[in-house]
Amino acid sequence: MSADNKKEQVGTYASPPCLAHEIDPAYFDPLAVDPGQAHDVARWRKAKRQELRALRKTLSVDEHAAASARIAAHLEAVLQDRFDGAGGLILSMYWPIKGEPNLRDLMARLHSTGVTIALPLVETKAAPLVFRHWTPETKMVRGDWNIPVPPRDARQVTPDIALAPLVGWDGEGYRLGYGGGYFDRTLAALETAPFKIGIGFTAARQPTIYPQPHDIAMDVIVTEAGARDARHTRQK
Repeated sequence: MSADNKKEQVGTYASPPCLAHEIDPAYFDPLAVDPGQAHDVARWRKAKRQELRALRKTLSVDEHAAASARIAAHLEAVLQDRFDGAGGLILSMYWPIKGEPNLRDLMARLHSTGVTIALPLVETKAAPLVFRHWTPETKMVRGDWNIPVPPRDARQVTPDIALAPLVGWDGEGYRLGYGGGYFDRTLAALETAPFKIGIGFTAARQPTIYPQPHDIAMDVIVTEAGARDARHTRQK
């Protein structure tokens, strides 16, 4: 691995939808057209997740902070350009653990400008995620897998814009998550689909993640290198 490539490798991600593979590693999509092919893809994805997570552990604390700051700046620019800053809209973000890009400062800043911030959580296993309102004053509690989440009395909301942390991604905006299927299941269940933004690192890009029928592509991918319009790429 070159020195430049090594610098791009980053720490592992985890979030409510992303830790599910550690609880249910046998997750398998029953809607796949070809079960044999889907099984091969599932095995490839499992190996690729392990590979990417191992490589990302090389990121130093300072490198992680710098990359997170760049991602936050690019994301804020996307929200400004596409949604006039997203004031008055509901934005689902995530509480960073295990090396995910840390956007907590941006969460607080967006809240101060009138954006309603929500966090996703697993309320019922093998069911769509729910989204609870978050503010800087929210007293977080421990949810499934010990992840900090807003308490049960926090208002439940439906996002207009949803962020999805990425383990891997491809040029058409398809994401490699952690295998639990929660995020795709949630998007499929929402009556009105939110604008979907994948949050990841440039080094996580793959030629393809072999998208399956259940996979839902992101509209935009944001990395430390900038924002990429995945919808435009798929239309070519």
